[in-house]
Amino acid sequence: MLPFLKGKNNEKQNIALQDVQLPEHIGIIMDGNGRWAKKRGLPRSAGHSAGAKTFRTITKYCSSIGIKYLTVYAFSTENWKRPQDEVNALMGLFKSYLEEAIRDFKDEDIVVRFIGDRTAFSPELQELINENERCSADRTGMVLNIAMNYGSRDEIVRAVKNIAQQVENKKITVSDINDSLISSNLYTAGQPDPDLIIRPSGEYRISNFLLWQSAYTEYVIMNVLWPDFTTDMLDSAIIEYAKRNRRFGGV
Repeated sequence: MLPFLKGKNNEKQNIALQDVQLPEHIGIIMDGNGRWAKKRGLPRSAGHSAGAKTFRTITKYCSSIGIKYLTVYAFSTENWKRPQDEVNALMGLFKSYLEEAIRDFKDEDIVVRFIGDRTAFSPELQELINENERCSADRTGMVLNIAMNYGSRDEIVRAVKNIAQQVENKKITVSDINDSLISSNLYTAGQPDPDLIIRPSGEYRISNFLLWQSAYTEYVIMNVLWPDFTTDMLDSAIIEYAKRNRRFGGV
């Protein structure tokens, strides 16, 4: 576990980042909002609000340092099992955030995309999702994938069904099925697999996040709750990633 580098100022971190090869694609499991709130005697919704602020900061920072793809885990297919009042609060937060995001990222060269099954959300929320994508479609900078109502097993099942339908319609044959075809039927089609996935909160779980795409991804676990996550900590994770020897199954 990487607690985070202490006592390093921004200038030193930036110099260190200039000396390493940045990951092209970073994934972040934004975990620990509820525990952050509980430690402070606050409702869980307060933790989610604090986490949303951290998300904005980290997203803009990743864009500024040259990350090309950022995928954040915002709401999983399993999160519907949480108490109804918490789910309702999250839906309200998503609505507020999506309304603000159109303004927040207006001057940012960030392409906003959503991965997951959006049909489970209200029509109003779906329209805001679509509007965010439309507003940023012509930008050329970092691609931000926001995983909402996302589960990797569900994503893979959908891909398999799509491929089976193509076989049934005689558009392809069984012999055409390979890794590339499966990848092209995932939500992240056309994007590189994540090089680095960061999990704050100290938990050692994948949590059904980008299972297919993370076959050779480097993981960095950090003992800090998501609302307390800072740009210095992101720098530390990137520096840790740069130290790894990625062999992709070779020697």
